[in-house]
Amino acid sequence: MKPVIRAFFQTLRLVLGPVMLLKERLTNPEGVQRDAVAQAAVDQQCQSLALYQFNTCPFCIKVRQEMRRLSLPIEKRDAQHNAVNREELLQSSGATKVPCLKITEANGQTRWLQDSNAIVAYLRERFGTSAA
Repeated sequence: MKPVIRAFFQTLRLVLGPVMLLKERLTNPEGVQRDAVAQAAVDQQCQSLALYQFNTCPFCIKVRQEMRRLSLPIEKRDAQHNAVNREELLQSSGATKVPCLKITEANGQTRWLQDSNAIVAYLRERFGTSAA
């Protein structure tokens, strides 16, 4: 029974994946406009962040849309097809659950933020237009 269920969900992902990616492109939000100095500061801060994600995960799409809306150039790491990224995610955060935001603090400590709602809230608090 497990192989049948697994095959069903793999087929569902194959069919819905391209549709979800098309919807993401068609509903691409307009990014926040900052002056050059403010955007450079945001770009610098984003270098300490990395998003571990799957391309067609709806929760990852939600986070990527928020990143676009806030004009955040956060590095995206594919944890689905890239074994090195997947292993780093598993070893460091304890699970391969995505989306997962790796936050490297100024003192060198790293923390991992899971759950799309928590990531979006963190990005809005740190980079929202009132914070920029």
